[in-house]
Amino acid sequence: MIGRLHGTLLEKLPPWIVVDVNGVGYELETSMTTLVSLPAAGETVRLYTHLSVREDAHLLYGFARDEERQLFRALIKVNGVGPKLALAILSGMERDAFVKCVMEGDSKALTGLPGVGKKTAERLIVEMRDRFPHWQNEHPLLDGEANAPKSPAANPHADAEAALVALGYKPTEASRMLSGLDDGLPTEALIKAALSRQLAG
Repeated sequence: MIGRLHGTLLEKLPPWIVVDVNGVGYELETSMTTLVSLPAAGETVRLYTHLSVREDAHLLYGFARDEERQLFRALIKVNGVGPKLALAILSGMERDAFVKCVMEGDSKALTGLPGVGKKTAERLIVEMRDRFPHWQNEHPLLDGEANAPKSPAANPHADAEAALVALGYKPTEASRMLSGLDDGLPTEALIKAALSRQLAG
């Protein structure tokens, strides 16, 4: 089992990143929450990881904080929630906000997340509520964590749209979510702004 990686960030291709560890390039899929906290390409990163072994592939997922990895592992234990949907949930809502929605039974807010319908939202609430009391107000998001340096991208708008599609949104929906946003923003900022707009709407 690969539990952590410490190496050089080579590429950021939302939702994928590549980390070089002693000459070996590890490809990891991440949430947008982790992606926006990463430094620029070429800098050192430390990531918590989760390895998913399937018959046809070994897939590695990376997280900036262990708390996010814990939530990811809790999510994929819910009936009908796989790694892709778990990452979409983590990308669309901060951990503390998600815990609050589950504890308060706010299925409406959960259905605003990509890929989460009414039945899935209800399953999340029922199956995860008992796991969360000790998580509340534990390890809150650090101030400034979302303000880490961002790496430049050749076409941030196109990369952001591709990332939203990878998270489960339809291409037309992803395009609509990005419409009107500042094209000068980096990819990660565009993604977060689009997700925030979607949830607020």
